[in-house]
Amino acid sequence: MRILGLDFGTKTVGVAVSDELLITAQGVEIIRRKAPTKLRQTLARIDELVGEYGVEKIVLGYPKNMNNTEGERCERTQEFKEMLEKRTGLDVVLWDERLTTVSADNAMMEMGIRRENRKEYVDEIAAIFILQGYLDFLANQTK
Repeated sequence: MRILGLDFGTKTVGVAVSDELLITAQGVEIIRRKAPTKLRQTLARIDELVGEYGVEKIVLGYPKNMNNTEGERCERTQEFKEMLEKRTGLDVVLWDERLTTVSADNAMMEMGIRRENRKEYVDEIAAIFILQGYLDFLANQTK
């Protein structure tokens, strides 16, 4: 079994996948689209990745505000969740993604990636952090 992790943004979706033992998350790619409302190709690519990796569940970053309220981005994310479930037939778990982009940016700084190059990778790394957080949660549930 594998789990797919997604960081859903206005123009991109960062994608990560777990190993079969559900221990680690690895980055896969960043899906880019021309407009925020153009989701057909994005959903088709995610569906392809589900088949390619044998994914049985999707974890989708849920962008709550720092004060724990839900804004417009949460509404769009919930709509995307419903589209994903309909397209893939899989369960989609919403996972709190607060500070994952900050963590991803800090990790890239530590790796020495130049500021102007970080935007290329931030969504994929944020997807890794989202998925790894969920995998760590699962591991702690079984203890």
